[in-house]
Amino acid sequence: MSEELEIEENNDDSQNVIHVSGMYKNWFLDYASYVILERSVPYMQDGLKPVQRRILHSLKQLDDGRYHKVANIIGHTMKYHPHGDTSIGDAMVQIGNKNLLLDMQGNWGNTATGDRAAASRYIEVRLTKFALDVVFNSKITKWISSYDGRGQEPVTLPVKFPLLLAHGVEGIAVGLSTKILPHNFNELIDASIKVLKGVKPKIVPDFQSGGMADFTNYNDGIRGGKVRVRAKISQIDKTTLHITEIPFSTTTTTLINSILKANEKGKIKIKKVEDNTSENVEIAISLPSGISPDKTIDALYSFTDCELSISPLACVIDEDTPQFIGVSEMLQNSTNHTLDLLKQELEINLEELQEKWHFASLERIFIENRIYHKIEELDDWDLVISTIHKGLKPFTTHLLREVTDEGVLRLTEIKIKKITKFDLNKAEEELLKLEERIKEIKNSLDNLVDYAINYFKELKKKYGKGKERKTEIKTFENIVATKVVVANKKLYVNREEGFIGTTLRKDEFVCDCSDIDEVIAFKKDGSFMVAKVDSKVFMGKDIIHCAVFKKKDGRTVYNMIYKDGSKGVNYIKRFSVTGVSRNKDYSLTKTDKGSKVLYFTANPNGQAEIVTINLRALQKLKKLKFDFDFSELTIKGRSSGGNILSKNPIKNIALKSEGVSTLSARKIWFDTTVQRLNVDGRGELLGEFNAGEKLLTINQKGELQLIGTELTTHFDEDMIVLEKYDPKKPISAIYFDGGKQSYFVKRFLAEETDSKYSIITDHKDSVLEIVSTDWLPVVEIVFVKEKGKDRKEEKINLEEFINVKGTKALGNKLTNKKVKEINTLEPLEYIVPEDEIIELEGEVIEVEEEKNDEVKSNISDEGSQQITLEL
Repeated sequence: MSEELEIEENNDDSQNVIHVSGMYKNWFLDYASYVILERSVPYMQDGLKPVQRRILHSLKQLDDGRYHKVANIIGHTMKYHPHGDTSIGDAMVQIGNKNLLLDMQGNWGNTATGDRAAASRYIEVRLTKFALDVVFNSKITKWISSYDGRGQEPVTLPVKFPLLLAHGVEGIAVGLSTKILPHNFNELIDASIKVLKGVKPKIVPDFQSGGMADFTNYNDGIRGGKVRVRAKISQIDKTTLHITEIPFSTTTTTLINSILKANEKGKIKIKKVEDNTSENVEIAISLPSGISPDKTIDALYSFTDCELSISPLACVIDEDTPQFIGVSEMLQNSTNHTLDLLKQELEINLEELQEKWHFASLERIFIENRIYHKIEELDDWDLVISTIHKGLKPFTTHLLREVTDEGVLRLTEIKIKKITKFDLNKAEEELLKLEERIKEIKNSLDNLVDYAINYFKELKKKYGKGKERKTEIKTFENIVATKVVVANKKLYVNREEGFIGTTLRKDEFVCDCSDIDEVIAFKKDGSFMVAKVDSKVFMGKDIIHCAVFKKKDGRTVYNMIYKDGSKGVNYIKRFSVTGVSRNKDYSLTKTDKGSKVLYFTANPNGQAEIVTINLRALQKLKKLKFDFDFSELTIKGRSSGGNILSKNPIKNIALKSEGVSTLSARKIWFDTTVQRLNVDGRGELLGEFNAGEKLLTINQKGELQLIGTELTTHFDEDMIVLEKYDPKKPISAIYFDGGKQSYFVKRFLAEETDSKYSIITDHKDSVLEIVSTDWLPVVEIVFVKEKGKDRKEEKINLEEFINVKGTKALGNKLTNKKVKEINTLEPLEYIVPEDEIIELEGEVIEVEEEKNDEVKSNISDEGSQQITLEL
């Protein structure tokens, strides 16, 4: 190191300058290599970091079937691990909380709440049966000296299972890090079997905390991938939400803190949060009255730790080098490594059995042929050995190998008691058993892949119970934060000076908004601007209309009449604003300078009013007043100049009558993948909905509810009916009454209420069997077969079986016989009654008559376009 130090004399200030580039280059690289290889990153072969491997090795050395104090294990591990007891204890608790390798006793903490484990002197541990079966085999383990040279520790443990993927791991080294997410025990075994069969499996993580996860962008766990995890939130009633499963990497404490912070910032609105977690997670969130539970659930996902994004980064040590590889390749390598370990074990077992068979055969020959009599009188040891060799030679042709001096020496050590009690039949039986076992092992070696597949199947059968998937795999919808955030600010406007903001309390109040909203402002000169809500923003003088701006809102239509600045012509237009850049002025008129807005309305549902136009009195004009209906105009883009209304000066414009929506009914689809409504054409079309129309929902528990068509609505996971609600259409249901132990049929019309209610009896054993919204439903009943008779079936038209009654009616008993199953059949054709046909035809005729009231345009002598109604 002294050669790399350069010392220069500074003539100005006589100070020595020491260049440390050499020290940095060598010392830092040595340190970085040590941290990467010996501390933070797991090895490919066994999936363990060095501290984890040393803990397991110590546990195996001390294993006697009983529990050991964790403090004793920590002390024993320090013989191999050159670091403090704290790091060893923390690593052991982490292994224990994976619930796979360690059998724990005492308080080992709680991963759900974040509570720490008790002190190491109070808790105990031992290896699980799974660990003893899968992790250890000293015969095929490579050993190296420990850090002080006093003991031997394994280079890697012979783990015959993808432990790295089951446990998952996170580590930060120098210059790199690793984050491998945990996967499901049973799914890993199934995937390993697929690898052995030559099929490339696809595996995704599974978390002990449960919850839901979207693995669409998992990217096989390598850099650039992303996993979205969510808490499981259920609505108990209109004012209560329960969180029963939390996202991976969070605790109930951190989750509650994030909810409280979001509430303090005004992103969500809650009354209180209670942590009722004991054995299972339960966080109760109380909402104030008037707050939508559906929007609150979305807001929790958007603004709190109820939804997190995790970026995996799979890095492992392979051949003393860090490698960035995907989880599929890890699984492939692990499976191939397990195959190799199983082969080594079989070969060692075969060698041991062959050696055992060889000596048992020698022993039988030695005793059966009484060769021991030939050495009774011999004094010379070499002569004894040669005599035994000579005596064995005629009988050794069938042996697997030649007889060695070592084998002969073992024969001389046989006790007289064993020789006198030797049973030839028993010896031959033992040899046959050994030969059978050798044959089995040879067969396993010849069919190694099948043997490995059976090995994995046996693991799943023995240890897979209770290790089912806990995290639900889903595809999440993207939540638009501005649609679910609570309006926690008040927006004000100073129209004359052109300012909007949340601090202008002395000026005109506009509406409630949030601090992440955008606001749109239209001005008298025919321009508009969109800006982010802030304390005070200048939008331009003479504001005529401002409101919270909704992107991609095609249903809000603006009706406008303006005077063009260049020629003084009056134009009329209808337009929508769906998307613009912030803080930029956009013109709505043909000419930017001198234009003036004469009339302006904003219509959230595309309404079109009728206005009266009063012209200025000019000598040449004969008609100074006319009406115009905005519904006659086509809705166009904001850049359209509009249609000429009049070339003459307008005195004023008055509203004659309020308009109705000119937009068609909104088509709504249901996307089963994300369990959400949408207007983008994804999923199943539910129908076209006008304002006020509702959806009918029924779940498997027999609960019915009429709900609106808000796109933020959350649906029950066990929902079995979702369709457009028709108040005239009866609902048919067959249910099993737990109290009367019989099946009942009922037909009813849904109650016009927003509350959820049950359509079956309240008994705990009552079950909804079938529900149908067809006009004429038909069911098939299959009865339990009676002895000596054919099985009977019966078809029933439910419309004829029972009349329409109230929702609370018990219904009619379906049958007195024992029912095996009930199936729905194709419904009968429904014929619309004549009175309904006449009513529908009348509506059509009425619409046609309305269309005949056309508005015509007359051109005056001066060439101006006058619009009047034909009388």
